[in-house]
Amino acid sequence: MVEVRWHGRGGQGAVTAAKILAQAAYLSGWESVTAAPSFGAERRGAPVTASTRMAHEPIRVLSQVTAPDVVVVLDDSLVSAVDVAAGLKPGGVVIVNTVDPALRIDVPAGARVVRTDVTGAAQAAGVVVGGQPIVNTAILGAFAAATGSVTPEAVEQAIAAAFSGTAAARNIEAARLAYECTNA
Repeated sequence: MVEVRWHGRGGQGAVTAAKILAQAAYLSGWESVTAAPSFGAERRGAPVTASTRMAHEPIRVLSQVTAPDVVVVLDDSLVSAVDVAAGLKPGGVVIVNTVDPALRIDVPAGARVVRTDVTGAAQAAGVVVGGQPIVNTAILGAFAAATGSVTPEAVEQAIAAAFSGTAAARNIEAARLAYECTNA
């Protein structure tokens, strides 16, 4: 089983990204997938988490992911506010949306940090709401590049199922751009 924990801020779409990743995983051949939000007193801008699991056998665990194989960070400011790598398994991956090469994330031995400019990909594709780039679908392209757990084509199909028309086209383009700029 591959367990993914998402870190974002309220309004960034971490829960939506977790659900779209589950769909992309299913389309990539994973027989069992789950996606779950973590609800509390979240409000726009407050730290939030979500979880995605993918497996080739039935998933019987429905709790939040506490020992992730992959951590996805939508907003690099969370690195100083939350221990995003808490519980990360050895050999795990942290995918962080950042352009800051000096950003420090303490990870277990054998784990790796993948930095990628997902915000730039979202802006370039026109995925902007109220002047703010929305990175949740773009980072799915980075996830595909960094992990190989899902295919870029499955990510595009899952985004197309979640959105329609121009919104789908822009979000797919953002995911493609993020896939291309992510050095795994």
